[in-house]
Amino acid sequence: MNDLMHIQQQLTNRTSNILGSTSMKSAVIVPLIYVDNELSILFEVRSKQLNKQPGEICFPGGKIDPTDSSPEAAAIRELSEEVGIHEKNIDVIASLDILVTPFRGIIYPFVGVLSNLNDVSINHHEVDHTFTVPVSYLYNYEPKRHTMKMWFEPSDDFPIKVIANKENYSKRYHEIQEYFYYYHNYVIWGLTARILTHFIELTKPR
Repeated sequence: MNDLMHIQQQLTNRTSNILGSTSMKSAVIVPLIYVDNELSILFEVRSKQLNKQPGEICFPGGKIDPTDSSPEAAAIRELSEEVGIHEKNIDVIASLDILVTPFRGIIYPFVGVLSNLNDVSINHHEVDHTFTVPVSYLYNYEPKRHTMKMWFEPSDDFPIKVIANKENYSKRYHEIQEYFYYYHNYVIWGLTARILTHFIELTKPR
């Protein structure tokens, strides 16, 4: 009975979290901006000098630091550092669904509104350049869908023999549907396209 009381005490008033949330956490913003009176989304092209994903397209954002008061604060800070827009000109209007990934940790996406692009000063150590895509174009665009297979390969010392149905596990793979958006010479895919698709599905006029 004491064991049960101890378990109850440990779990009482505990706030549920995301299992594995001690891994890497990042935050990004889907930035909305009016360009020539047309609502658009701002994208970044990562610097070609970066070690990870050089030249790929992404939303502004990055790793959540211990000094950030919240994922939202981290997303705003990263956008400001990467593009040079003052934080006072960034208005976060909503959060999107949290994305849990096997390799990139947990990503907290937000939707933000930029008041203008007049004070843009790109940090070229991180960003090669930015571009915008009209929201109306994305609402009327049907992304291409392709499947990527991820194979599970046990290490040499993995005790596969002690697992029931070991034959199935040794040949197991997981399929991930990837979205591709083509705009002029740009290709938007990966986690950025997944977040973009989520945003479009939530906001597209029915």
